Amino acid sequence: MGFFRFWLVFVFLIISVYTASVVSLYGLNLFPYFFGDMMKMGWAGQFNLDFMFMLAFSAMWTAWRNEFSPQGLGLAVLAFFFGAPFLCIYLFVLSRQTDGDVVRMLIGNRAA
Repeated sequence: MGFFRFWLVFVFLIISVYTASVVSLYGLNLFPYFFGDMMKMGWAGQFNLDFMFMLAFSAMWTAWRNEFSPQGLGLAVLAFFFGAPFLCIYLFVLSRQTDGDVVRMLIGNRAA
């Protein structure tokens, strides 16, 4: 669990620095770039479409894990729009709350 937590912090820091650099160059308006690449029907658009579905899977898992409660739905929105940084923080917190019990981390209260 120690390496996993280290990896979560590492990924969070790398993506945060990268994102800060991109925002400083292009601003926060990512949607024209993201969907524009999809409209061009090229590899960048294919990657964005694939990534968007991975974000959707992350959001659905987050909502399901929280039994589709209002809090879970709110977390799902964050999972969809904030991607890996959200998931790194969420999994880190869950790893602490569950004392590293991966089953409880992944399926929540259903583990009981």
